[in-house]
Amino acid sequence: MGSSTVELTKDNFDAIVSGSGFVLIDFWAAWCGPCRSFAPVYEKAAERHGDLVFGKVDTEAQPELAAAFEIRSIPTLMIVRENIAVFAQPGALPEAALEDVIRQARALDMDEVRASIAKAERPDDA
Repeated sequence: MGSSTVELTKDNFDAIVSGSGFVLIDFWAAWCGPCRSFAPVYEKAAERHGDLVFGKVDTEAQPELAAAFEIRSIPTLMIVRENIAVFAQPGALPEAALEDVIRQARALDMDEVRASIAKAERPDDA
């Protein structure tokens, strides 16, 4: 029985993340204690939410990805829906908090999210 999480690398990252509507990404490293304690919580959530993609980025092995997302502390959990990062927070989440974050991310209206991004990117009416 394989792991329910996907190892993300700079080679497969774009294909997996843009090919999936809803991706969770755990930025971690082997030397990081909180990362190791978060891993089983993350694995369990991956088993519970089989319709979502749970990815892991080893920041030691994939420094380019960590740099691209400006990851400064690990573990950091990021959620990407339709190529938009809708959540990013450092720190190991307890199971209930992780479930809550997933529930909130599922409930987002992506049309509203895109509209608010577009609005933020428009210059003020000159």
